[in-house]
Amino acid sequence: MSRSLVLAAAETSATGAYDRARTAPPTPGPFERPTQNRAPTSEPMRHSRTPPHPRPTAEKVLRAFNTWAFKREQPEHPHLLLQVVTTAVARSEPLRFVLYWGKGPRCRIGPEDLECLDYLGSMIARVREAHAAGAAVTLILTDTHARHNGHPEESIASYFAAIADEAARRGLQTCRLSALVDAAGEAAVATADTQPVPDEILHNLAASAGKWYRGNGSAEDGARAYYRMNMVEKRAVEIAFPGAVFVTFNGSKLRCLFPASMPVFYMYSLRRGVSVKPWFLPSDAEACGPDACRCRTTDDASEALPD
Repeated sequence: MSRSLVLAAAETSATGAYDRARTAPPTPGPFERPTQNRAPTSEPMRHSRTPPHPRPTAEKVLRAFNTWAFKREQPEHPHLLLQVVTTAVARSEPLRFVLYWGKGPRCRIGPEDLECLDYLGSMIARVREAHAAGAAVTLILTDTHARHNGHPEESIASYFAAIADEAARRGLQTCRLSALVDAAGEAAVATADTQPVPDEILHNLAASAGKWYRGNGSAEDGARAYYRMNMVEKRAVEIAFPGAVFVTFNGSKLRCLFPASMPVFYMYSLRRGVSVKPWFLPSDAEACGPDACRCRTTDDASEALPD
């Protein structure tokens, strides 16, 4: 082969190798993963997104019920209330509420009771609009307080049975306070507050006991016993309902009677502007038994005690 032909063949081979190297995908380095050929597509590349933090939704749920349409005063610890709501939203669980339901002179359910239950139902509906899991409400029927005040057992049983039936029709649950205390056992008794009753609390409780208490001893004796009961019972409620919101128709001046670790929501009872407990209405209700309290109630009387 002539020298010119050899040079021409070498030049052609070099040019082809250059073209192949220029168009081939780059060779991965020693610490790189080789790329794979992808079919051309006109769709934009999709990136995974981190799920949004539940706080914005939780704040919306909180605003659904923490409004002057329902609350009678501002929550004491709004950050704790928001924390409970945030947890329920993050877990897609119902927001839980618990509240005491007491016993007044009536032994039968009345229209005021139904109005209160419907008012609670309207708050639940507001929560459900903002939170798909909705709300779960438990009425704690305070049979222990009714016995303390001297109501006959038959009256306690018949009234609370009627309340439980009407609550169930509205999707509300009920339980007895005595059952919660029994279930808590020593865990509640051992942590009970043994300090003397604060003077201001004793004054309020004694004034109410003068109207409602029919047990042994004076009204002040009844008030002291009632305070000690509540110290045990509020711990039993904490044990039974962790992560729930405690609702009360009372004001914050009786905060020491309510569960210490739970956020407290101070709520109107029947409608905006009304805080009298339904079981104390109407004010001229007749006592339903010879041993029941024959007094008349006022707004002040019903304000002085949780039930």
